[in-house]
Amino acid sequence: MSESNGDKKHDPTPHRREEATKEGQVPKSQDLAAALVLLCAIIMLMVFGEKIAETFQKYSQSMLSQQILLLHENNDYGLFNTTMSVWIKTVIDFMKPMGVFFISLLLIAIIANFIQVGFLWLPNKLGFDITRLDPIKGFGRIFSMQSVIRLLLGIGKILICAVVAFYAVYGEINTIINLTWNEDKQFSSYMLWTLLLIALKVAIVLVILAIIDYMYQKWKHEQDIKMTDQEMREEIKQMIGDPALVAKRRQIQREMAMKQRSIQATSDADVVVSNPTHIAIAIKYDPIKMDVPFVVAKGVDYLAQIIRRTALEHRIPIVENKVLARLLNDTIEVGKPIYFEHEEDYATLAKILAYAYKITGRTEEIKKKESQASARKRNR
Repeated sequence: MSESNGDKKHDPTPHRREEATKEGQVPKSQDLAAALVLLCAIIMLMVFGEKIAETFQKYSQSMLSQQILLLHENNDYGLFNTTMSVWIKTVIDFMKPMGVFFISLLLIAIIANFIQVGFLWLPNKLGFDITRLDPIKGFGRIFSMQSVIRLLLGIGKILICAVVAFYAVYGEINTIINLTWNEDKQFSSYMLWTLLLIALKVAIVLVILAIIDYMYQKWKHEQDIKMTDQEMREEIKQMIGDPALVAKRRQIQREMAMKQRSIQATSDADVVVSNPTHIAIAIKYDPIKMDVPFVVAKGVDYLAQIIRRTALEHRIPIVENKVLARLLNDTIEVGKPIYFEHEEDYATLAKILAYAYKITGRTEEIKKKESQASARKRNR
């Protein structure tokens, strides 16, 4: 598929997800919290409904059997005190059963929303936005394809719940008919329990549908926040900068690192071979500790100038030899021992080292090393 079509084929980056969350774009089912609250409310009514009904019954009997609100006290102030005491007693009587009921439902609603979207604080969404009052956009949202789909899904949910309720009632129809000849209290108790069972089945279906809706919303959210090639490039530019600038910056960092290493290595070298300014090779050779010389630093152009400048600062001899400098630069890597294919190259390097040791006062070490090498050669 072509890039010009804006195909969203790249998974969203963490930054993209964070930006979507800041804009309030999170996967959420509008029905899941309501369905869970309904289900838990029905379950709590089945468990604690009898106690709540008993509380209502006792309160009704108490209020109907007394005439405290109909008696006129000595003055209006006494009537007010009587009314307040009755109200406070009523609140206390109903606080325990109804308080637990409603607080539990509130906690369930909070937890259901928290599980879906987590802690989400969007103060920018709380501000006044005059564009939300645009009637054209409002009608567009009402009569959009998404609204039609929601309407059809709502009708489908109603039909499913109606079918579930119908079969739940249909299964109890014979029992209901037989109980019509029983006492009113027994019949009412059975009908109430049957209604709660039917409501429980409908609530379970609603929860299942809400979970399916949440899974769909999560999948749809992932599809919506996917990124096109152009968006991915823009994301990279925002996060790490322009790739060309990044490459240039890394090149400068590498050059700086090479410069630092070259300065440090050249300061410990014995001689620098140059050509005459375009190439510079720093060589280290300790006749007592080393069998062969090593290239400790090399560079061309700007880096060669750095090596030469460092050598001058540390009073390290600089010998110009175009052929040897090019040969060392092309064949020997930094940190590697120097090996040649031709004997004359060894002779040239030996002369350069001898010259360097002579002007630095280390000729005796060179002679000692040469005598040791001659002895080894005769032994072979």
